[in-house]
Amino acid sequence: MKDSNTTVSESNGSFWGVDVALAKLDLGCYGRHEVRSFENSDAGIEQLVDVVRSGGAALVVVEATGGYETSVVVALAEAQVPVAVVNPRQVRAFALSTGELAKTDAIDARIIARFAHDLRPEVRPLPAENQRLFADLAARRRQLIAGRTAEQNRRRQATHPEIRGSIDAHLEFLEQQLAKLDEQLGQAIAANHEWRERDQLLQSVAGVAAATSRTLIADLPELGQLDHKQVAKLVGVAPLNRDSGKLRGRRVVSGGRGTVRAALYMAAFNSIRWNWQIRAFYYRLRKAGKPFKVAITACMRKLLVILNALVRNNTTWRNSPIAS
Repeated sequence: MKDSNTTVSESNGSFWGVDVALAKLDLGCYGRHEVRSFENSDAGIEQLVDVVRSGGAALVVVEATGGYETSVVVALAEAQVPVAVVNPRQVRAFALSTGELAKTDAIDARIIARFAHDLRPEVRPLPAENQRLFADLAARRRQLIAGRTAEQNRRRQATHPEIRGSIDAHLEFLEQQLAKLDEQLGQAIAANHEWRERDQLLQSVAGVAAATSRTLIADLPELGQLDHKQVAKLVGVAPLNRDSGKLRGRRVVSGGRGTVRAALYMAAFNSIRWNWQIRAFYYRLRKAGKPFKVAITACMRKLLVILNALVRNNTTWRNSPIAS
């Protein structure tokens, strides 16, 4: 049984699991068969929080569901209820390990509650409201960029002037929205002393531009608080062993935070050209016969380790022993 640093135990109350869907929330409690359903709305979330608080809560585990879980997680945390958000794949693997092959909302809620009791996932502090807003703005910017790319591809295929005109009008609107979001993100960083300093540290590294820095500020607030192995595993750029007996499988990377990995990929790609440290590392790997994908992933990991050390030590890259 996992010994969480939050000292969660049965004496603190019950263990709850919340299965999240677009329209409803299913609440299960460890040791009870009953599952209660609530609307995934302000009123329904308020009712769920009241039930959990009245029944006592050692821990509530909520399954991540593409953002639909955010409101209930915020409400539970603001009510001083210990809450942890977990990956659905972990819960499903746990369900299979217990022999539970069926899958319904009620079964999932009970499984999540049992997951909470047996594994005690770590309760992490809820990001502050300004951190959540900044992350939402950064996510919206990525959506607009994806939309702009799709429209640009459609324009290349369009043959009729009216269709091209419609696409051009939409592209102009998207550019205006992107400019507005960039201004909002810049203002948010300028108004926050910690973010402003972090942005300067991150962009001191050759190959790391504003887009990468903002993604790290938005989606990796733990940067500088973990050691190099922990941060690489959190992001999903740490090679994982696949060994059994005499078999030595190929090391692979898996899981982690996709938005951060995408930003690191572009930063590593640029660093191969502009950052002497990453460039030398990359060409050494390629000369040793490593394929491009392996080499670029290793560069992403090395770049992340450098950035983590700079934030931890509060020093710029050019003044850091790492760069010497």
